[in-house]
Amino acid sequence: MPTCTLHPLPYQADPAHYFARLRSEPGAILLDSARPGAERGRFDLLSAWPLQQLQAQTGEAGRDYLQRLRQALTALGEAQLPDAIELPFAGGLIGYLSYDFGRRLEQLPALATDDLGLPDAQLGLYAWALVSDHQLQTSQLVFHPTLSEAERLRLITLFSAEHLPERTAFSLLAPMAGDLTAEQYRTAFDQVQHYIQAGDCYQINLTQRFRAPCQGDPWHAYQALRAACPTPFSGYQQLGDGAAILSFSPERFVRVSQGEVETRPIKGTRPRAQDPDEDARNAAQLLASPKDRSENLMIVDLLRNDIGRTCQIGSVKVPELFSLESYPNVHHLVSSITGRLAPGKDALTLIGDSFPGGSITGAPKIRAMQIIDELEPTRRALYCGSLLYVDVRGEMDSSIAIRSLLIKEGHVSCWGGGAVVADSSWQAEYEESIAKVRVLMQTLQAL
Repeated sequence: MPTCTLHPLPYQADPAHYFARLRSEPGAILLDSARPGAERGRFDLLSAWPLQQLQAQTGEAGRDYLQRLRQALTALGEAQLPDAIELPFAGGLIGYLSYDFGRRLEQLPALATDDLGLPDAQLGLYAWALVSDHQLQTSQLVFHPTLSEAERLRLITLFSAEHLPERTAFSLLAPMAGDLTAEQYRTAFDQVQHYIQAGDCYQINLTQRFRAPCQGDPWHAYQALRAACPTPFSGYQQLGDGAAILSFSPERFVRVSQGEVETRPIKGTRPRAQDPDEDARNAAQLLASPKDRSENLMIVDLLRNDIGRTCQIGSVKVPELFSLESYPNVHHLVSSITGRLAPGKDALTLIGDSFPGGSITGAPKIRAMQIIDELEPTRRALYCGSLLYVDVRGEMDSSIAIRSLLIKEGHVSCWGGGAVVADSSWQAEYEESIAKVRVLMQTLQAL
């Protein structure tokens, strides 16, 4: 099998050192583990100048789009890494799926307004990447065998030359404000409770959107937000016309490595506190909360079913249940579900069978998505979709795009939500939806 070529570069803990050189170029994308502030991620991955940009077309079914992605990987061609080299990417697809890509996989109503106009999916096909391994403290260019010698030399020159960062700025032109008043949120919450009591659903992830007019460079905003909220599934994707996706997600969606599948849903949240004793009490309360454990278990069961559609019978396990993970603004309750891909199935089959992630819909999943479309006035766009890569070996990793922002046409949007169950209180859920993105909004307002 053809083998990728590697070119070592000086190790950089912060990918901005390299990404700043190309972040405004076509198809520029960064998947960022946010070291050293975040501890769990191992690799950063960045690229630009894709061979193709694959957007979901009008009327195209979700699985037809996934088949187009599969064909693009086939056209790029198989490749392996040199012996004893462990890197996540050998050339392939990098980009996003919006939450609304789920409409192409399931029959859903079309009640919520699409006022942001974000394409449902956009992944580029890349024949090279710059990968930093924070465990081994290496940074290197990875060249797919089909990449021309001239392009390899251009990239080596680009990343080897001295680079002076541009001075840029970003600012809000008004404070971030929610689309829903507290009373409107309560009305939607009460309707969810009605559906729960009627037996339609057990849990609904109810979300509100926050927006503000803005000006300036989205990359400046990303760097400030990364410093304030380092998370292991961060990312930046340059879109057309100066638009950009900025993500600071703590949550993995699904990962595939050598046929092994893992998903890590987050369900259950408490705010961090500046006082260490109060902070520890918040964490202990979350770990002991019957409500949060019940919410988490509902989603674990849903995801066992989702990945079980693509995995070998008997291979789906729950090795981790109700673990605590702490981030700068919140404590989370996290579980892990694993499995092994069945013969004839691949990472894109898994996406088609399990997208969007059940941790941000509710249960049962399809009914939850129908209720979300009825009660949330606008479409979620990027929020609760995914930033992901799929490489030519079949390796994949993907996030749930929570704690994420879209900067487009002079406005910045972000979303916060939480799980509503039978014993939820509307005030607590309303406050939680704000707490999850408060650090993002306060950071932007301070720029």
